[in-house]
Amino acid sequence: MEVIAYRNGAAFSELKSVWNDLLARAPMNRVFYTWEWQKTWWEAYEPGELWILACYDPGTAIGIAPLFISESERGRSVQIIGCVDVTDYLDFIIDEARMEAVYAAFADYLWDHRSEYDCLDFCNIPFDSPTQRLLPELLSNRGFDTDVEQQEVCPVIELPDDWASYMSRLHKKQRHEVRRKMRRIHGSEESIDWYIVNGQHDLDEEVSQFVRLMAASDPEKERFLQDERNLSFFQAIVPLLQARGWLQLNFLTIGERRAAAYINFVYGNRVMVYNSGHAPDDFGEYSPGIVLLAYNIRHAIEQGYAYYDFLRGDEPYKYRMGGRDTAVMNIRAR
Repeated sequence: MEVIAYRNGAAFSELKSVWNDLLARAPMNRVFYTWEWQKTWWEAYEPGELWILACYDPGTAIGIAPLFISESERGRSVQIIGCVDVTDYLDFIIDEARMEAVYAAFADYLWDHRSEYDCLDFCNIPFDSPTQRLLPELLSNRGFDTDVEQQEVCPVIELPDDWASYMSRLHKKQRHEVRRKMRRIHGSEESIDWYIVNGQHDLDEEVSQFVRLMAASDPEKERFLQDERNLSFFQAIVPLLQARGWLQLNFLTIGERRAAAYINFVYGNRVMVYNSGHAPDDFGEYSPGIVLLAYNIRHAIEQGYAYYDFLRGDEPYKYRMGGRDTAVMNIRAR
């Protein structure tokens, strides 16, 4: 078993042929771990020195630790590519049949090369990931001072088989609110519709309209989009995921005008709500964001998805719509 460190952008080209195949054999598989996401994030941000570790046995890739080293208040910090903003889950990519051996090999390598950095800071690790279960002890056994703490929550809905069952799970007050908002918008004199962007639409135009609604909906989102790196990443990742069939960009229209929008990721057995936007000054009385969210949840149920994942953040609307907390963890060591 051999661990090789890749230290420049050519790593993505060299590992492209094995990356997603290995991810398909991993116990944790999220769109954020894909070659497409990781490469696009790195090219948009490049916050430090690339340090991707790949484990081979012999010649066959059985593990990838997509890492980089950056300067932080704690010194030279080793992080997972994507940490911490714009990427909601992060992890090591390891063949499920070889987990313990590969985690041990990575722990050995990190200990043997500790002169190259001051600390490890692995963010956004799902609570149920083997990384959270196995890696801290392996690091501690080799001499690291290791700490694991809950970083944030990702509210998730376990989807039932039909819409009626979903609605019955909501709190009585919220169930009434959803129905009231749906009746009100459909009782208006405006024509109401919604659509998912597909090959018949001009993707550039649809993305432009989404960015407009996203910025209009929240001053914090508007500031986020004013950062050229964030906008560059967003504009690069959307068409890439659309081409792979992992994107669900959708709009609610009121009187032929776009009133609300969601960007979801559809990957594996879950729909993940990545971002949203709406026009509060024009259509606020219709609650277009909640109405479109209800359409999205119903569509996910009809398509047979198992989970509707709101991703990181404890905003109240996520719980009102049925989300239940799952934890993401931070593993630190030095």
